[in-house]
Amino acid sequence: MIKTEDSEIRRKVIAELDWDPSIDPSAVGVAVKDGVVTLSGSVISYWQKKEAERVSKRVRGVKAVAEDLTIKLPGAAERSDTDIAHSVVSGLRFNVAVPPDRIQVTVENGWVTLEGEVEWQHQKNTVEYAIKYLMGVKGVTNSITIKPRVSAADVKAKIENAFARRAQLDANQIKVESTDSKVILRGSVHSWDEREQAEQAAWAAPGVSKVENNVMVNP
Repeated sequence: MIKTEDSEIRRKVIAELDWDPSIDPSAVGVAVKDGVVTLSGSVISYWQKKEAERVSKRVRGVKAVAEDLTIKLPGAAERSDTDIAHSVVSGLRFNVAVPPDRIQVTVENGWVTLEGEVEWQHQKNTVEYAIKYLMGVKGVTNSITIKPRVSAADVKAKIENAFARRAQLDANQIKVESTDSKVILRGSVHSWDEREQAEQAAWAAPGVSKVENNVMVNP
């Protein structure tokens, strides 16, 4: 028997998916158990797959999302790995935010793997963000590493200041630990969206190469 809380979360997730114009809600199945949302069905692009996951996480009460969506590309969208690789390399060449000579690209069965080294997390994110919109891409593994250039104390201070500036976050409820380029977040927030915002703020600090998000969601 489905608990009342789970039934209400499911209703809200379906409504949120329906609200997003980029997703076909009729193609996505939603199940909820103990606050964990499972998405099933199929979408036509990698970007839609990630968007469905992101939209579900922002619903209050959601503790985690298990994403079981498959990608079924329209016939015209099927491309060879060589074509996809050329598109990726061409996109990087015209992206001023990322040094193209630092990124290596591998494509296998539509799945893109990124390797290399950059100085900022936003550069790593920019590469993946651009690629997920390319026609034919079925998935992305972002193995780009970040070379730290600041001290752990500076990283901790910058993240704590970022938390304090954000109206949606209660900075007193989140503790920051920093060792070299690794950051650990602890504490509790009221929604999955707040948890994601805290992690995004931590990633935005210069030199951060890993964020361990141990923040709990307590609706």
